[in-house]
Amino acid sequence: MKICIVSDSHDRSEPLLDAIVEAKAAGAQAVIHCGDLIGVNTLRASLKLDIPIHAVHGNNLGDVVALYRMMARTNGLFTYYGEDAVLELGGRKIFVTHMPHHGQAFACTGDYDLVCHGHSHTAHILKQKHVREGECWLVNPGSVAGIDAPGIDAVPTWILADLSNMSFEIRQLPVAR
Repeated sequence: MKICIVSDSHDRSEPLLDAIVEAKAAGAQAVIHCGDLIGVNTLRASLKLDIPIHAVHGNNLGDVVALYRMMARTNGLFTYYGEDAVLELGGRKIFVTHMPHHGQAFACTGDYDLVCHGHSHTAHILKQKHVREGECWLVNPGSVAGIDAPGIDAVPTWILADLSNMSFEIRQLPVAR
């Protein structure tokens, strides 16, 4: 199963939509949003793509009540979990949070195959050793909106993940000029 992992859209609908369109074309069957979504208008166009979106809070909450109301109207297409989420997708146990230190801590437990987080706006893919003498994938998709991303161009990034073989690819969106 392929999934799209995004974060830090900060109320920017177009780059979020662009990433999900690209991911769906590559075979993604679900989206994980690692926080700082902000508002319901950010999701309206993406929900029309008919791909399940799983999202958590960030440190910029936006209109949480409106997000929960939207969730109630989408018949399971959009799920807003609150501070963190435990998911099972493609036979993999996944923990989703916004804050990097929470992500690293949960990756260390050995309870998850994959931990996704956001917040830093810097994309990375790494393996974290855990207490059960194994490793957990720890990924940050960066900012899908490209806000405060590293480098001169502040490139919007997201991750295409294949859960069947646990492969991850940081993808970039074109920078609007």
